[in-house]
Amino acid sequence: MTNQNASQPPEHLSPEEFRRHGYALIDWIADYWQRVEELPVMSQIQPGAIRELLPPSAPEHGEPFERLIEDLDAIVMPGVSHWQSPSWFAYFPANSSPPSVLAELVSAGLGVQGMLWSTSPAATEIESHVLDWLIDLLDLPESWRTTEQGGGVLQMSASDSTHTALVVARHQAANLGIRPESMVAYASTQTHSSIQKGATVAGYGHVRLIDVDDQQAMRIDALEAALDEDRAGGLTPIFVAATIGTTGTTGVDPLRAIGEVCRKEKLWLHVDAAYAGTAMLCPEFRHHQDGLELADSYTFNPHKWMMVNFDCSVFYVADRAPLIECLSILPPYLKNEASESGAVIDYRDWHVPLGRRFRALKLWWVIRSYGAEGLRSMVRYHVELADQLAARLEADSRFELVAPHPFALVCFRCTESDEATNRLADAVNESGKVYWTASELDGRPMIRVSVGQSRTEQRHLDALWSLIDELA
Repeated sequence: MTNQNASQPPEHLSPEEFRRHGYALIDWIADYWQRVEELPVMSQIQPGAIRELLPPSAPEHGEPFERLIEDLDAIVMPGVSHWQSPSWFAYFPANSSPPSVLAELVSAGLGVQGMLWSTSPAATEIESHVLDWLIDLLDLPESWRTTEQGGGVLQMSASDSTHTALVVARHQAANLGIRPESMVAYASTQTHSSIQKGATVAGYGHVRLIDVDDQQAMRIDALEAALDEDRAGGLTPIFVAATIGTTGTTGVDPLRAIGEVCRKEKLWLHVDAAYAGTAMLCPEFRHHQDGLELADSYTFNPHKWMMVNFDCSVFYVADRAPLIECLSILPPYLKNEASESGAVIDYRDWHVPLGRRFRALKLWWVIRSYGAEGLRSMVRYHVELADQLAARLEADSRFELVAPHPFALVCFRCTESDEATNRLADAVNESGKVYWTASELDGRPMIRVSVGQSRTEQRHLDALWSLIDELA
């Protein structure tokens, strides 16, 4: 006799129900992309407002799926800041695109665990191959191919990539008997905060921030002086981070000069091109990465400017042996014939997490859907729009540019006063029509305008200028 109180497997949506709700969600996303331009760019709610709409406890019994879709509009949308709005000029872009979203759907449906080649060969081999494609597309060093001594891997963010590089460099130094508390990592004052956080997490004793010049680039003389001073003080320089396109102003560090110092001093050189790496699709920007062959590691984010939705960060190493030696731990349950043959890549050995999603599918589909030329065209269009905005600001005595704009970020302030800059920054954001980022440079307020949302067109820049002109 069957026990009526026995546990039962969960009741899933039927294939027909899944299709019906799936079609409804695709329609919802497509409609959202059509209407996002009409929505206030930033969420208008107060803290806690979303939680007040949620029940105090989880439901004991399942709800009809239609209610879940209804709550996208009733609960989720009021609390969404619209990064996919063409009037999003804040931070850096976090673009999505139809092929990327559809690839993410497939990846979620397959639900593969790509920690080992054997756990899903397609996830590993497509990732390796597409990252080798990028070697050609971005004109990166040939030795970084997975078919050579280096190689690439997808991580969650540039912060993870940077942290990994810091860990490997520290591990190599520790093998030489250097104590972590004496280790020093170096970066410019304009470098992303992930360098300091990563060095702290990795156990470095010290982080030294190096002054920049009037181009917002690391000063070589200041770096060399810091190295000499630290060695004289009993510390051990280990790691230098150079940036192609800093977060604050898209400053570009003198990569070749830094690389030559690192080679001479036997330091690990990591290059952060999280935002600007995508620009290297276009040959006219590649002079910014001169000297890249001197780097030990490199990262850039397709999930910023390449229309691949978050998360998708590329991390390359010039030599994968130290990376794998540092991060490979092989318990019995992960042993398998393919791995032991040495003929495959097991990406679990290339970063801190064991588990990994099939991220490569969306990168593969975006490159195939738009083609290299389509991606180049988007980058060039955004840079042209940014150049136009910079020219308008330069021609107006009310404003001054405060940094070079080698890519598609324009930084400026009001000439009247710092208070005027702050007023303009707040007034534009409070309009709800656009969103940009207020920041600081040299202790004074400035405004960052990041042109890079994939749906941004000339008319959106014209509307932004009209708003600046009206509210300044």
